[in-house]
Amino acid sequence: MANFAKPENALKRADELINVGQKQDALQALHDLITSKRYRAWQKPLEKIMFKYLDLCVDLKRGRFAKDGLIQYRIVCQQVNVSSLEEVIKHFLHLATDKAEQARSQADALEEALDVDDLEADRKPEDLQLSIVSGEKGKDRSDRELVTPWFKFLWETYRTVLEILRNNSKLEALYAMTAHKAFQFCKQYKRTTEFRRLCEIIRNHLANLNKYRDQRDRPDLSAPESLQLYLDTRFDQLKVATELGLWQEAFRSVEDIYGLMCMVKKTPKSSLLMVYYSKLTEIFWISSSHLYHAYAWFKLFSLQKNFNKNLSQKDLQLIASSVVLAALSIPPFDRAQSASHMELENEKERNLRMANLIGFNLEPKFEGKDMLSRSALLSELVSKGVLSCASQEVKDLFHVLEHEFHPLDLGSKIQPLLEKISKSGGKLSSAPSLPEVQLSQYVPSLEKLATLRLLQQVSKIYQTIRIESLSQLVPFFQFSEVEKISVDAVKNNFVAMKVDHMKGVVIFGNLGIESDGLRDHLAVFAESLSKVRAMLYPVPSKASKLAGVIPNLADTVEKEHKRLLARKSIIEKRKEDQERQQLEMEREEEQKRLKLQKLTEEAEQKRLAAELAERRKQRILREIEEKELEEAQALLEETEKRMKKGKKKPLLDGEKVTKQSVKERALTEQLKERQEMEKKLQKLAKTMDYLERAKREEAAPLIEAAYQRRLVEEREFYEREQQREVELSKERHESDLKEKNRLSRMLGNKEIFQAQVISRRQAEFDRIRTEREERISKIIREKKQERDIKRKQIYYLKIEEERIRKLQEEEEARKQEEAERKANLDKAFEKQRQREIELEEKSRREREELLRGTNAPPARLAEPTVTPVGTTAPAAAGAPAAPYVPKWKRQTTEVSGPSAPTSSETDRRSNRGPPPGDDHWGSNRGAAQNTDRWTSNRERSGPPAEGGDRWGSGPRGSDDRRSTFGSSRPRPTQR
Repeated sequence: MANFAKPENALKRADELINVGQKQDALQALHDLITSKRYRAWQKPLEKIMFKYLDLCVDLKRGRFAKDGLIQYRIVCQQVNVSSLEEVIKHFLHLATDKAEQARSQADALEEALDVDDLEADRKPEDLQLSIVSGEKGKDRSDRELVTPWFKFLWETYRTVLEILRNNSKLEALYAMTAHKAFQFCKQYKRTTEFRRLCEIIRNHLANLNKYRDQRDRPDLSAPESLQLYLDTRFDQLKVATELGLWQEAFRSVEDIYGLMCMVKKTPKSSLLMVYYSKLTEIFWISSSHLYHAYAWFKLFSLQKNFNKNLSQKDLQLIASSVVLAALSIPPFDRAQSASHMELENEKERNLRMANLIGFNLEPKFEGKDMLSRSALLSELVSKGVLSCASQEVKDLFHVLEHEFHPLDLGSKIQPLLEKISKSGGKLSSAPSLPEVQLSQYVPSLEKLATLRLLQQVSKIYQTIRIESLSQLVPFFQFSEVEKISVDAVKNNFVAMKVDHMKGVVIFGNLGIESDGLRDHLAVFAESLSKVRAMLYPVPSKASKLAGVIPNLADTVEKEHKRLLARKSIIEKRKEDQERQQLEMEREEEQKRLKLQKLTEEAEQKRLAAELAERRKQRILREIEEKELEEAQALLEETEKRMKKGKKKPLLDGEKVTKQSVKERALTEQLKERQEMEKKLQKLAKTMDYLERAKREEAAPLIEAAYQRRLVEEREFYEREQQREVELSKERHESDLKEKNRLSRMLGNKEIFQAQVISRRQAEFDRIRTEREERISKIIREKKQERDIKRKQIYYLKIEEERIRKLQEEEEARKQEEAERKANLDKAFEKQRQREIELEEKSRREREELLRGTNAPPARLAEPTVTPVGTTAPAAAGAPAAPYVPKWKRQTTEVSGPSAPTSSETDRRSNRGPPPGDDHWGSNRGAAQNTDRWTSNRERSGPPAEGGDRWGSGPRGSDDRRSTFGSSRPRPTQR
């Protein structure tokens, strides 16, 4: 953080940074200066710094920096120069608006560029992917990137300014102007989301203003100017809400206006009230609240008639017609008859609330339900002369619908009137605050009302009517629409009717609904069953009854006596039970009384304890207050001692002195002293300025005279100095000529000495140059030799690396070839083993057949030795076969033992068969020959690869296959 002795230095530093393209550093430098506690007193340079600071904030789109700077500047100049803060904020708004307008003018497709739901939200990844997939043009994307950020910054600017000015009584006009600009911004660019947020922000500002009433600079709403500004802001909000189609927000704006009026207990101007009721008519019509819509029109008519002196007769007639038609459009039945108790209470509260809004009563004195009704409104329209001001077709329609009885030709009479009414309407020339009046909007409601009146009148003269006839009587709707209207009327007990589609008739009258008949169907069923039983089992006559009772009279008397005794015992038992219950109740009551007495005593003890604690608490509070009072008195005395004489403000008698009040008073006095001191300093500075100006005005002629005298003296001095310099130059010239004549006789000696010096230096130079050239040539030769040696070394190393690489490649190729050859040998060995097994199996079967063919077995042949796969067969001499010995070991030791034959030789012998004369399964001579032949093949193929030869020694050379190849296998002899 850089510390500047003066604010002007920070401004110069910022300009330097801006000139070199470091705007961010310049902004940070100014931000550090503005937020520093060192510059908390307002100065004129601070205003210039704020202008430059806001320019940088707008260029860099740093809204947060701008907000911090404005808050600090508000603290600095709130009590000294508020007009400076106003100028700074206006400059900030002007910059942001200009930048947004420039960005908008650069965008060709404004609607696409501003197609963003929320200016405070970033773009989603789905939107980016969709823009890429949909092939959005580069120019459209550039427009979006150019325009949307500036509009976001402008919206943030409005919010910042409103937040800074929300509780400043000296800048209420600027607050209202900013709110108006924000509303126009939302209206111009259809920003519904931002408009809702703006309304909520302004609403919260007013709520906080009422909540915190002890603020120093709080606006006073009781002042006419402040109230008018707040009302204008709310009415602008209401207008923009209706133009944007945000009807819920418009209704909340109406409630805000009403709440503001209830707060200050004042009625606004008639022009504002006209706007208020005109917007109410639109809101209630959109919400289908026809009753409140009609009352709002009635209030609007009264205002126009009483306060608009320029109202023409034509406009008055059009407004009166709207009022009458709005009243007729109200449904003729009460929808609350079939509602529940909770719904009725809610409807009552809603009616009271709407009545307050419409009547603009600050203290409502009516119930709402009794006050607001269709019949009351119509009677009031007639009594107030509103109907007489309406047009003739509206009057005729009113009389036909409300007073005349024409059940058969009601529709034919009303239809031409409705056609004339639908063509009426237009803009009111003498009432510009009202919207355009269109009477055609009431035609659907009037057609529905005519249908209801028709059904009501038809029900009085007909009990049954055909559906076709009823459809002809209603020319406005199809019968399906009439049926829907009739259902609603029956539901609200306006008409009693039933539609029978099977018979194609409509039945009128109080016929009862099927649900009412089902309500007591069990009772009706019981009565029917009782009648049937009476018919099946009739009641006998008195004579026959007496004749049946006399024979059994004794038994009846006995039974009756027993029944009476049993009843007596039951009564006594019940008495005993009742007495016992009475005793138990008395005991329980006694217990309850004792328990209640105990609880009462405990409560009394708690109350006494609480009173004691409260008295102790009050005593402690009194002691604290007394102590604070003593401290306050001491502080007050000390403050009065420090204060100057004549500045004391005596306390009023009976005024409560507290420590906090004394501190506040001391702070107030200090603030006043500081302000007085500042005023004195300003006055002193002005006095010094006047004094300095007067001194300079008096000294100006004296300074001019002294200057002229000094000019003459300087001219004389210059002339004297010039003359003296000429004389001195002549004297120096004459002395120089004498010196030249004296030194001219030594010129020859000088030239001889000069030639000697030059020749000696030339010889020395030639010698040094020769030595240098020899040294350089020697160094060159040495460097050349070093380069040749290095080049040869590099060449040798390169050849050696190439040779090693070729050897490695040959070794790898040889290893690969050896591995392939070994794989081929393994395959050949496997085939040989399979063939040997097959031959042995074949010979075994032949031998078994031969043995079964002879009764006496011949002399036992030698047992053939069959060596299993993977084992080593013993040699002919009984010694085990020697393992394979590589060639490099056979150079020192002689190979002993036979080796396995090659696959090609084995195949040839197996195909050729055993040689004649062999009487045994194998011979040592053949095994030895095979061993020598296999050894010669191994010698031709070279030494095995290191670690990879399965035939030699090593980890993989010790398997069973090496033993098989290193032994001789005997062959059977064919006879």
